[in-house]
Amino acid sequence: MRAAEACVAFSGRPERAAELRDAIHLLRPGDLPGPAGETCLEWRRAAERPLSVKALARTLPGAAPGQIATWLDAGRGPPVTRAAMVLEAVLSEAPRATTPALVLADAALAQALGWPHLVPLLAAGVTRADLRKQGDDLRLAGHRALLASAVEALRLSADLTRRAAHLTAVTPKLRAKGAGAAVEIFLTRDAVAPSALPLPDRAARRLCDRLVDLGAVRELTGRDTFRLYGV
Repeated sequence: MRAAEACVAFSGRPERAAELRDAIHLLRPGDLPGPAGETCLEWRRAAERPLSVKALARTLPGAAPGQIATWLDAGRGPPVTRAAMVLEAVLSEAPRATTPALVLADAALAQALGWPHLVPLLAAGVTRADLRKQGDDLRLAGHRALLASAVEALRLSADLTRRAAHLTAVTPKLRAKGAGAAVEIFLTRDAVAPSALPLPDRAARRLCDRLVDLGAVRELTGRDTFRLYGV
């Protein structure tokens, strides 16, 4: 979500996390998410799929697999250097392709570190000014961005681990049929609308309210209707 928020801001759009969640979770069947929502979906697809050129091509429909492979091959050397070289290669050819450039830079970083999935670290840490840098300046900016975002990612990971453990612990207290499957959805999504749960509408809303009462999930919008919930 933070990587998507950063990319949306780089494009000059005003949407932030709350609006991005609405853009993808409150869509009606057949509706398109809009530019900001599509950016959010691209990052979600990038992070949830095992890392490969084929998966990245499905994540970034505007880039052909061959082009993605060429850009990734532009990276050489240590992990951050490799990621910076990929970022520079993409932006040199497509200066407005900020989201694809950062997705592929984080993909290159993950590949260099032997991770099976992309983790959006560089995208969450770079600044707009960093995207205009090249060579050694860009590599140094990449190190700074990675340091800052890694610290925040560790803090967030510890917090989410604690919250997820609490949600798992209260699951036996839930009597609704399908509650276990609903909990699994909460454990794998940034935000969940009651309509996304495998329960009837009223039962889903009651389950969400119960989980809030138990301190296991939070209501994210502050609204009385069209609510979203998350760990």
